[in-house]
Amino acid sequence: MVNYLINYCKISFYFLICISFSLFCLSIKFILKDLVYFIEWEILTMQSMSIVMTFLFDWMSLMFMSFVLLISSLVIFYSNQYMEEDYNINRFILLVLMFVMSMMMLIISPNLISILLGWDGLGLVSYCLVIYFQNVKSYNAGMLTALSNRIGDVALLLTIAWMLNYGSWNYIFYLDLMGKDMEMMIIGGLVMLAAMTKSAQIPFSSWLPAAMAAPTPVSALVHSSTLVTAGVYLLIRFNILLVNWWMGQFLLLVSGLTMFMAGLGANFEFDLKKIIALSTLSQLGLMMSILSMGYYNLAFFHLLTHALFKALLFMCAGSIIHNMKNSQDIRMMGSLSMSMPLTCSCFNVANLALCGMPFLAGFYSKDLILEMVSLSYLNSFSFFLFFFSTGLTVCYSFRLVYYSMTGDFNSSVLHPLNDKGWTMIFSIFFLMIMAIIGGSMLSWLMFFNPAMICLPFILKMLTLFVCILGGIMGYILSNVKLFFMNKSLYYYNFVCFVGSMWFMPIISTIGVINYPLKLGLYSYKSFDQGWSEFFGAQMLYFKLKSYSLYLQEFQNNNLKIYMLSYMLWFIVLLMLIMLIN
Repeated sequence: MVNYLINYCKISFYFLICISFSLFCLSIKFILKDLVYFIEWEILTMQSMSIVMTFLFDWMSLMFMSFVLLISSLVIFYSNQYMEEDYNINRFILLVLMFVMSMMMLIISPNLISILLGWDGLGLVSYCLVIYFQNVKSYNAGMLTALSNRIGDVALLLTIAWMLNYGSWNYIFYLDLMGKDMEMMIIGGLVMLAAMTKSAQIPFSSWLPAAMAAPTPVSALVHSSTLVTAGVYLLIRFNILLVNWWMGQFLLLVSGLTMFMAGLGANFEFDLKKIIALSTLSQLGLMMSILSMGYYNLAFFHLLTHALFKALLFMCAGSIIHNMKNSQDIRMMGSLSMSMPLTCSCFNVANLALCGMPFLAGFYSKDLILEMVSLSYLNSFSFFLFFFSTGLTVCYSFRLVYYSMTGDFNSSVLHPLNDKGWTMIFSIFFLMIMAIIGGSMLSWLMFFNPAMICLPFILKMLTLFVCILGGIMGYILSNVKLFFMNKSLYYYNFVCFVGSMWFMPIISTIGVINYPLKLGLYSYKSFDQGWSEFFGAQMLYFKLKSYSLYLQEFQNNNLKIYMLSYMLWFIVLLMLIMLIN
């Protein structure tokens, strides 16, 4: 039985990785020859009506699919060891494959109906994966995830209804032609709302850290290339509607605040997976903000590079959690580099790629984005959010390294830490190579003409300066010996506010449901259990009961009256019979 399950994982791995490499080669061909294939599959024809399924294959969809399949294949291979104690690993792999299939459907669809199939598929399967461990925390997290994403689903359904005005749901035909049409603007606004819920922008951010209740391989898949990037990818397709319009400026503000909020919150978090989840939220804010400025190619470039190092980060974190016997608190770690040198090396590479270390994957996209921000016509508040959030990224990354890699070991004396999980190490190593070479490879493929961004020396060096300053601050502020007495207790209100994502999880749960529940309680007390009950069923019941008791008592206690009434009824009955005859 065990061998069968191992082969099940391996078969999925080989199958997905072969398709991934094929699609990547195909995407290079599409880039070089500037090809776009629009395929229509006629499913059913009845008289003049036909049901047609459409697929769009261009270099963007093919490359994104290859990256999704590469990461999902490595995640499945990694799960083979990470989930080895699970009796239902068979079911787990099937759920992951369904998840990937939903993402494929979303990527290649130029049609809003088929997009909805993939969109809802992602939402439903993600709910099944978040509640996989079946405890109260998982159920709450799953419900928050599902209900937050339902808002986006409703927005997409409204978009489908509104697209009826154009006569077809293939939005790709109408974007260029009617880009500034009022109806297309409404469609763009609804699509933007859907993308904000799926990519967890403010005020829908609370579900993303809550979704960490899922197994770590799922987190690696969800936070790198599938669920959270679906919203960004959809807006990349609809990018024409955001340029030179107030909705684009609104998205720039919201995504900038999301980036800032997530970066600040990660500096006060002690759960390893939640720190990386907030890091994902920060990078999603970065993608959305550069997309709202009109640079959709840059957003897509960062989407792909981010997928590589974020999946690597989660896999390394999963390996650490697996070896720490499911402990996720970074305060319980320390000096892991002595016990797990391979995993920690890969973890540091992923961290440096996230920070934008020169010549790693993150550097090529992040540095380019920040230089284009410096070059663009942008207000000072958004400029501040971009650069300060970059500093915060380096700050929490170095804080994470300080707590987990260096210093003294803070866990139990008898610990099982080792690097012997070769199945997990293989997946981690493969992704580490991709995180090193992926950025330069993609920059050569995606940007043909070398463009020089000419900036003053101060602006050119600002990114580097902010990163160095953020790293120093992260190390100093987390150095417990320097601040032996916990200084953060002096600013308890500020720490509570920032560390809880600006109270968004509370607002999303108790804040939304509290007043409706109270209203329901009052209406239940005053209507169902109040005057309607008193004057309705209960009153009728008591009246009938009292009348029947009175009548029974009357009949039992006076035989003459009983006999007389019987005779009267008999006489009346006889008279009625005579009248009828």
